[in-house]
Amino acid sequence: MILSKVFGLNLPLEDPILIFTMILFIILFSPIVLNKIRIPHLIGLIIAGVLIGPYGMNLMARDSSIVLFGTVGLLYIMFVAGLEIDLADFRKSLWKSIIFGAYTFIIPMGLGIASGLYLLDFGWNTSILLASMFASNTLITYPIVSKLGITKNKAVTISIGGTLITTVLALLVLAVIVRLETGEISQTFWLGLSASISAFVLFIMFVFPVIGRWFFKRFDDNVSQYIFVLGMVFLGAFLAQVVGIEGIVGAFLAGLALNRLIPKTSPLMNRIEFVGNALFIPFFLIGVGMLINYRAFISDWETIKVAVVMTVVATLSKYLAAWITQKTFRYSADQRRLIFGLSNAQAASTLAAVLIGYNVIIGQDPSGDPIRLLNDAVLNGTILMILVTCTIASFVTQKGAQNIARAENVEEDDKPKNEIEERILIPLSNERNVEELINLSTTVKSKTKHSKLIALNVVTSGNVNESAEKDAQKIIDKAVVTAAATDNHLTSLLRYDLNIVNGISNVVKEHKITDLIIGLHEKKGISDSFFGMLTEGILTKCNTTTMIYKPFQPLATIKRHVVVIPPNAEKEIGFFVWLVRVWNMGVNTGAKLVFYSSEETMAFLEHMQNEQAIEAEFNRFTDWEDFLVFSRYVREDDNLLIVMSRRTHPSYNDTMVKIPSYLNKYFGQNSYILVFPMQLGVADYHLINMRNPSMMEPFVEQVQHLDNFRKMIGQFLKKK
Repeated sequence: MILSKVFGLNLPLEDPILIFTMILFIILFSPIVLNKIRIPHLIGLIIAGVLIGPYGMNLMARDSSIVLFGTVGLLYIMFVAGLEIDLADFRKSLWKSIIFGAYTFIIPMGLGIASGLYLLDFGWNTSILLASMFASNTLITYPIVSKLGITKNKAVTISIGGTLITTVLALLVLAVIVRLETGEISQTFWLGLSASISAFVLFIMFVFPVIGRWFFKRFDDNVSQYIFVLGMVFLGAFLAQVVGIEGIVGAFLAGLALNRLIPKTSPLMNRIEFVGNALFIPFFLIGVGMLINYRAFISDWETIKVAVVMTVVATLSKYLAAWITQKTFRYSADQRRLIFGLSNAQAASTLAAVLIGYNVIIGQDPSGDPIRLLNDAVLNGTILMILVTCTIASFVTQKGAQNIARAENVEEDDKPKNEIEERILIPLSNERNVEELINLSTTVKSKTKHSKLIALNVVTSGNVNESAEKDAQKIIDKAVVTAAATDNHLTSLLRYDLNIVNGISNVVKEHKITDLIIGLHEKKGISDSFFGMLTEGILTKCNTTTMIYKPFQPLATIKRHVVVIPPNAEKEIGFFVWLVRVWNMGVNTGAKLVFYSSEETMAFLEHMQNEQAIEAEFNRFTDWEDFLVFSRYVREDDNLLIVMSRRTHPSYNDTMVKIPSYLNKYFGQNSYILVFPMQLGVADYHLINMRNPSMMEPFVEQVQHLDNFRKMIGQFLKKK
């Protein structure tokens, strides 16, 4: 009314600029204001939707544009959940997800049918459909978990898996009940439904990755990649609707299918999360609020009764499912809160079910009015249930997530403070390799505040001119932009020196570099001159974990990392340092790690897998004279990673000098990485140790860990 009188505007607003401006300011100020009074900003967005919607101040209508953006937001939530899930943990927790899915489906179904029959006096079909609405849920509170960085918690993993299971089952119940009321259910119906859903799932999970890998290999434009991903999300959602299930299932499966092609540390992942959290997901929550007609709650006692019963039964049944799950798997109270919070919110599937049930006419009353499968009271009660469950879920999820995140931070703070500062140096000279080298460095680095990325370009004394300086600065600027796209700060260095070797080795000493990542041109092999410069120059002067990378294809499109480890590698002081880097590649890309090593080394690798689950395979290999056998083992889309050694060290063997020629001749169509571990005895290492004796402490701890682990393995074998 005020806007209408002061500005002469008609309500609801029709000016798209004003509408969009108002929504943007709501999205901006809701978290700012509500965080001060400890209310989840998700609730603020829903309440804002109530106030500006057609049942509030009627500032704007819930028109097609709101519905479109809201639909994108809902699909985004499910897609990001599938994209961020740790596939190794998901497989490991699959049975737990199935068990939780059974709990969170059966308990609401049982209580829902009983309440429909005995408290609301509904028929069997109506009661079953009502119960299926209680069973389904929407991951509205997932952004809270994602923002606090605990998406890999076991409680979150099984909640996502259970949500998928119960949503699919609830939607199948919906399809069956509607078919019972509108026609017959025959054997053909069941066969057709089963076949279409099976074909849909297989198509998404097997064809989408092939299409995605093909696209990412050929197109590296950031905008094109984002539009492609968004297109795949909507295609998956559309295909789900074609086979008769809700689009959110298709969006979630699309996330699972593209999971390995979009690494957690990639610029593309950062853009997906940014756009979703900034725009699409808030639009969805505002749209949910605009559905709520609070006047209907006080229109008659029947509506109030139905709304109260629905809300209580839905909340109680989801809490019981979470409580039983906690007791079954011995989870903490905060993990129970996460499970309950993530599974309690009702929105998309519930809304779809009630609208479908409302539109099914099963007869007429004596006055000629239609008798609906779900009446007006259920429709209005569903809206109240959505508001209440979303509110409860937001508060509970935020409390549980904050407690878990705080506990994880305390554990991190309680760790010994002798952690060496991780400094990764990336020398750059070729503009075409910049993005892949930065992507590799962000993939292998640890997720710690002690990590630092440094990009270096060396201008040699014989090449100092304005053009060379301009080209060098252009390369450095591109590296800074690429790192920034992944939310990583990159320190840039432009150095003038006699030659590249001196420039790199001097920076390594001056900045106490721990890791060195050097790139090869994607269309060239490792030349004799380069290998000579490497072995006689950089490796003899720098005692750092050095990775020589030739990116034949984007890192995100790699299916497997084939890691070849020489015998006695576990005896080197830098063993755990490079192994952590390789392990980070598996964790952050989701690609399978295939190890070839001696049995002694394999014992350490298997122990590490038990500590952090990733998809890994272990094979015995010691005959480096037969190294060419890997030309049969390495497939297309594999990355070959070879652990090397400097001369006179325990893991060195004479075959290593032939590795560059083997790579050029037999592995030209693969990406590969040569890893030179940190090793004692390298020139100038004693100087680093003298300057900072504490730098040796973590490595001494690793050696002690090796000894302890050897003893543990020995005792285990004796028992066997």
